[in-house]
Amino acid sequence: MPTERPGPRLRQMFATSGRAQLAYDDSGPADGAGVLLIHAGVNDRRSWHHVVDRLGPRHRCVAYDMRGFGETTYAREDGWTPVADAVAVLDAAGLERPVVVACSMGGQAAIDLVLAHPERVAGLVLIGTAIRGAPYPDLTEGPTAELNARFEAAEAAEDVDELGRLDAWMWLDGPAAPEGRVAGPVRELFLDMNGRALRAQDPGDQGETSPAWPRLGEIAVPTLMLLGELDAEDIQVIDELAAGLIPGARLVHLAGVAHVPHLEGDPATLDAIAGFVDEHA
Repeated sequence: MPTERPGPRLRQMFATSGRAQLAYDDSGPADGAGVLLIHAGVNDRRSWHHVVDRLGPRHRCVAYDMRGFGETTYAREDGWTPVADAVAVLDAAGLERPVVVACSMGGQAAIDLVLAHPERVAGLVLIGTAIRGAPYPDLTEGPTAELNARFEAAEAAEDVDELGRLDAWMWLDGPAAPEGRVAGPVRELFLDMNGRALRAQDPGDQGETSPAWPRLGEIAVPTLMLLGELDAEDIQVIDELAAGLIPGARLVHLAGVAHVPHLEGDPATLDAIAGFVDEHA
């Protein structure tokens, strides 16, 4: 049974996928056009609260926690895939063909989803997206390379707190920005979401999924790509290339923000998402 939470029609639900119970929030009008929200690999579904607030009066928003994040529970299971999990959420929520709004690792899952099940996706909004099989540049200098070296040292020392601090600098502030550019409740939420993920149990090895990069030309739904000017250099290189490979994709550069601009409540980001969803949902 759903658990009611404060706010206009916000319900916590669970979708079964293999050995996982995927936690998701279902909000907005029941008869509103559907939007599926897939979070970044350093966040969970709470990262979408500004987007849900913006879209909620007219769209039905479903935001879920992937395996290893938030309130999703699971036993270790080899062979699971993010695509199968996304379809399980779509089916449980009764979303036939939503617009998918996704960030980073969530964007990778969204691209894999539209390639595997094009009939289930009405449009894509990809924020600083990762792409399976993309030719990421080998960065040997610059802010991202410098932070990556610190990540390697923290991983070798098994220093989870340091990894969390560096993740906030890299993905919330941006590697070229001063550490702490984004402060207050936003940073506290980021650290809590990412801290849970860093300490989560291993969900198991993913099943094999074909590289998406050679197939970007097959994407046949309207696509909006959002890219923060403070995002990591390799993400910027790949997403700019991808925008030229996805038919009809529109790329918008966002000033003054990094990898998760929706978490900051960046007005330009929210305007771009709302405009696209209003047009294509």
